[in-house]
Amino acid sequence: MKILIVGGGGREHALAWKLRRDDPDSELFAAPGNPGIAAIARCVPIGLGKLEELAAFAENERIDLTVVGPEGPLEAGIVNLFQSRGLPIFGPTREAARIETSKRFAKELMTRAGVPTARARYHTDQRKAMLSLAESETPVVVKASGLAAGKGVVVAQTVAEAEDAIDAMLGDRVFGDAGGEILIEEFMEGEELSLFVITDSVRAIPLLAAQDHKRLLDGDFGPNTGGMGAYAPTSIATPELIRQVMREIIEPTLEAMRGEGCPFKGLLYAGLMLTPEGPKVVEFNCRFGDPETEALMPLMDSSLLELIASVAGGGSLATSRAPDWKPLAAVTTVVAADGYPEKPRTGDVIRLPDLPGDVHVFHAGTALSHSGELVTAGGRVLAITAVAEELLEAAEHSREYAEQVSFKGKQLRGDIGWRELTRGARIT
Repeated sequence: MKILIVGGGGREHALAWKLRRDDPDSELFAAPGNPGIAAIARCVPIGLGKLEELAAFAENERIDLTVVGPEGPLEAGIVNLFQSRGLPIFGPTREAARIETSKRFAKELMTRAGVPTARARYHTDQRKAMLSLAESETPVVVKASGLAAGKGVVVAQTVAEAEDAIDAMLGDRVFGDAGGEILIEEFMEGEELSLFVITDSVRAIPLLAAQDHKRLLDGDFGPNTGGMGAYAPTSIATPELIRQVMREIIEPTLEAMRGEGCPFKGLLYAGLMLTPEGPKVVEFNCRFGDPETEALMPLMDSSLLELIASVAGGGSLATSRAPDWKPLAAVTTVVAADGYPEKPRTGDVIRLPDLPGDVHVFHAGTALSHSGELVTAGGRVLAITAVAEELLEAAEHSREYAEQVSFKGKQLRGDIGWRELTRGARIT
């Protein structure tokens, strides 16, 4: 089987790692890939925005399955293009991807479908947005409606902080067109949970729930990032809770998407807040999450390839069963560049220690210099995943290896999984 992975981050490295294990005889390609992926796949120097070149490559190489990692190509319509040429691809169409690429579309869809989520108001005018703050209690959430690489969300503790966020998004356009429209949203109290489902637009199969850590600093302080680490499983994701989420959130959302004329096929990511009133949607993503994917893939015991190939080929999941998971815990610690998330520095030489058997290093923002040295090439540089029988052991091994990684100005959190460890829960 010939498989093409579109992307070059830690999520794509983890997916390549898993698909290689699902089918060791497959011929694996990645565009553009990265130095870590290059160890298990052939990297093709085609940028994410070169959709016609990607389609031509898939045609010429007779690719059997294309898997799209990032949201950008999905927003640009890569699935529409591939489908028009009869090329099997896993991911939603441009129209269905709006569930992530337009927070307003997602919010209005949920409201019509009765899916529990925070109340929100929408603004494109800076002055009117400021006036609407008078109707909001603090804390309040200010969000860029479009794609902002996971960083277009400000949880403002005061009116002044909210005004600064509005100024930055609508005034200074720090997120460009993505922040041309903003949402001012009520703050939801609770604990967050990430749930992925693979869907053929009608049937949805949940994967193992995980918990992300968005803030830059230990204890969930500092600015929001694309994610500084994740762990799975988590004791708060009980079977009863997952059934409730599927019944009250996932199934109504998929039904609403079909009603909109843009059925969602692919990987639907639900970012959830477990409030006192029950689970509510913080956001939807239209693709595998990062860094949750790096925590989940080493735990998945059955084939991911079978599920996604079925959906990509236009098949049904009606007879597919839920995946099997190893009775272990995984913790992923992200090692980030100096200056991340505002202005990450690139080009710093990376030194990696010898790899223990229970640790996986997924390359997220790396490149090779002209002299062949591994260097930083993005904000989140590496995702260090450790797998162990107990969460505490996995957390210790992930942190210990991440601390031994060497490059100038590196940043990491040393407390991934802290909520679960504070609960003292045994989750394996």
